[in-house]
Formats: sequence, structure tokens, C-alpha cells
Amino acid sequence: MSRIRVFIAVFSILTLSGCASQDTVLRKQAEHESRLESLALGSNISNQRISSLSNEVRDLQEQRKQDAATIREMRDSIMNLRALTDEILVNKSASPSAATPQKIEVINREDPGTQPQKTDVPSEAYLKAFGLYSADKYEEAIESFSAFIKAYPDSEYAANAQYWIGECYYTRSDLPKALDSFNKVISNYPQGNKVPDAMLKAGYTLFAMKKPEKARPLLETLISKYPESPAAARAKEKLLQH
Repeated sequence: MSRIRVFIAVFSILTLSGCASQDTVLRKQAEHESRLESLALGSNISNQRISSLSNEVRDLQEQRKQDAATIREMRDSIMNLRALTDEILVNKSASPSAATPQKIEVINREDPGTQPQKTDVPSEAYLKAFGLYSADKYEEAIESFSAFIKAYPDSEYAANAQYWIGECYYTRSDLPKALDSFNKVISNYPQGNKVPDAMLKAGYTLFAMKKPEKARPLLETLISKYPESPAAARAKEKLLQH
């Protein structure tokens, strides 16, 4: 009987010991699972943060590109304004008739004080068209410049008028017509002083039209043919950007 009691006691101890050991294993397993869940949750949070940071970086890069494009446009506008000013000054110095109206022959020799004066019609027509461009009235400026070229095809201002037609289209982002206008300056007025500028803006237009394979050779030709011109300097800058 005592042996039976001893056996029962030993069995009970072993059973209780096994249960305690199983509880410990289960508790440790629960702790591991909890840690794994925490790690997984932390990993998800980290991934989300990384994704958010990546999006912010992309947004900053895109904003940087937009800012750079805006700066380039502002610089181009300043350069155009300088070109306009230089052109007006050159035209005034080269055309004394525009600054000082010439007198026509006296009709009434008895009254020379009432002599009528003739004006330089081509110069006035050109300056009128140019004024429309300066006022950002591009559609009207295109019509006025075109009418000027038609009326005075041999005028010293004809090449300039054709160039500013291209600038009107370029400003309006009508790139095909802008390119056609700049090319007409190059082909129709090869000796004109606006050829370097026309080549430069034709190159700009080709880059804007995603045609770098045509833009690069044109700007390289400009640099080679007119190395001392302001347009050549700007062409070098443009090639470095692309």
C-alpha cells in the first residue's frame, strides 16, 4: 500500500512538473510572438516612413526642376529685353531718318516756313508692330509684322520683323510656327544681323520640341560661325545644360 502511495506521489510530482514546464514554454512562445509582432509593426512603420520620405524627396526634386526652368525662363526674358533695347538703340543710330524726319521739296517757294515733312513710313510701321509685341499683344504683333514684311520686303527691318514673329510664336508655345519663323530669318536674310539670334532661338525651340539631335548641330554651327556674338555665348550655356 505504501508503495502505491509513493508511486502516486511521484506521478503527481512529475505531472505537475510537466505542466509547469509547458506553461513556461507557452509563456515564452507568447513573448516571442509579441516581440515578432512588435518588430513587424515597427518594420511597417519604418517602411511607411521611408516611402513618405522618398515621396518628399521626389517632390523636392521636381520642385527644384521647376524652379530651375523658371529661372531659365526669367533669364531668357531678361536677355530678350536687353536684345530689344540694343536693337532699338542700333536702329536709331543707323537710321537718322527715323530720328530726324527729312524735308521734302518746297511746294510753295513763297512760304518756306510751312514746308510739310515726310516721315519714314517703314520705320514707323515697324515700331508700331514692335510696340504691340512689347505690350504682349502677340496676335496683333504677328499680323502687324507680317503686313510690314509684305509691304516692305526689302526694308532693313524685314529680317527683324521676321525674327519677332518667331518670338511671338515662341512665347505662345506655338513651337512649330516659331521654328518656321526663325528658319525664315536664316534662309531669307542670311546677311542680316538677326541671323545669330534666330539660330539660337531655333535651337531653343528644337530642344523644347524634344529634338536634341537637331538642336545641338545648329547651336554648334552658330558658335562656329559667329563665335564673338552674344548668341554664341548663350548657345554654349544651352549645350552645357543638355
